[in-house]
Amino acid sequence: MISTSRLDLLPLQVEHAAEMAEVLANPALHRFIGGAPLTPEALRARYERLVAGSPDPTEQWLNWVILLRSEGRLVGTVQATVASQTAEIAWVVGTCWQGRGIAGEAARGLVEWLSPQVLAVVAHIHPDHHASAAVAASAGLTATDEVHDGEIRWHRALQ
Repeated sequence: MISTSRLDLLPLQVEHAAEMAEVLANPALHRFIGGAPLTPEALRARYERLVAGSPDPTEQWLNWVILLRSEGRLVGTVQATVASQTAEIAWVVGTCWQGRGIAGEAARGLVEWLSPQVLAVVAHIHPDHHASAAVAASAGLTATDEVHDGEIRWHRALQ
């Protein structure tokens, strides 16, 4: 578990799927990342794959749900894919909880937790997703000139 002032980042469990399906149900969440909201059953199957871990032994999948302690409920997710001393991170917070600094706090907590373990952190953000760019900046990442699949690569060296 990773704790911040308001949040607990709990290791992802398959049992989180039902609650998280509600948190992630708004189609607006998929505007920049693509796809559509998953049913609880489909999300459960996805979480089973994630919890099982990467089939590539050189890559580690780390996934957490975000617990907002004051409400006693899950409000989003953060993740890191670690390979070659670099962690690629991502986050999503349900629309009901956006605009409260939750994603930024969770991303900063994740980067702090990763800092003794990796040399760099990266994120890929759609150029029009200003809220996600603000989250990345708050976690110390800087936009680069690199574009991958239409998304800007953000980077932070940790060591």
